Amino acid sequence: MEKDFLEIANKIIKSILKVENPYSLEEMEKRFAFDIKLPYPVIDAITKEETWASSPNGKNYITNKNMEKKDASGGWMLPKRDLKNLEELLQIWSSINLITTERVYDSMNVFKSDTIYNCENIYHCGDCRSCKDLLFCDSCGDSEFLIASQRSASCNFSIRVDDSKNCSNCYNVICSNKIQNSLFIQDSYNLEECMFCSHIASKKYCIANMQFEKEEYFEVKRKIIEWILNS
Repeated sequence: MEKDFLEIANKIIKSILKVENPYSLEEMEKRFAFDIKLPYPVIDAITKEETWASSPNGKNYITNKNMEKKDASGGWMLPKRDLKNLEELLQIWSSINLITTERVYDSMNVFKSDTIYNCENIYHCGDCRSCKDLLFCDSCGDSEFLIASQRSASCNFSIRVDDSKNCSNCYNVICSNKIQNSLFIQDSYNLEECMFCSHIASKKYCIANMQFEKEEYFEVKRKIIEWILNS
């Protein structure tokens, strides 16, 4: 499993930064996903096994698989009995009020994740739909080959894309649309090969909202990629 997801990460990093992936899964999570809401480990109240949950305030958990097993074997209904006081009622409720974890539907190869729908090859993600080859992502849809991205759609081969759509081969894009081969972009539209730009549209070879020649641009970009890898 780890080898498979490292291969996916290598494809993403090589596509964006043109280098082999130098990071382990743990290093990538710390480096890129430090501020992303991800499922966290909890204990199944029935089997005592580790499971992964998106709900932050629960006390008792049960995996979706174990919930379905109990439902199929005997169901969740309890025999009626007289209730002496409110405390007894709350105790009974506590015994059945288990938060379901690892809710994965119509998906395959999903690990350490919760609320995943119609996805494939997902590692430590939450609330993703119709996606493929994601690591450390939250609330993404119709996307593939992403690392540490959130609330984005129709994106591919990108790292740290937030609140954006139609991004490809990008690193650190926020609140933007139709961005390609770019680094550190915010609130922009229709950019290709731009870096450190904000609030602009329909540009190419721009750095910090300044127009550069193609050769100048790529000379700076090489240095920026070295800085990203070594910072």
